[in-house]
Amino acid sequence: MTSPLEQKKLKITGPSVVTANRTSDGAVIWRTANKGWSLKIAEAAIVRNSDDAKALWTEAIADDVGAVGSYIAPVTIDADGTIKPGNLREQIRVEGTTFELPVAV
Repeated sequence: MTSPLEQKKLKITGPSVVTANRTSDGAVIWRTANKGWSLKIAEAAIVRNSDDAKALWTEAIADDVGAVGSYIAPVTIDADGTIKPGNLREQIRVEGTTFELPVAV
């Protein structure tokens, strides 16, 4: 018998992280390299291939006391190393429903 995670095919096309919501208060949290959770996306473990993503996600799923609903999300990494949400959904989760839109030049 296989777990649902083993049955999922992951396609990682760029830097990604594992994210969830904290069970105690629903806050957005990020899986860290030291098998913990952080409120800061800057401390998130970055994965770049499906094997690393599955390993990190497996750890997160096992930690269902601290977090719920974990999944893999894309991120962008600026030239200065700043990690940011990689899509609109994640940007809204982190920043709320009001955020600055890019200004056309």
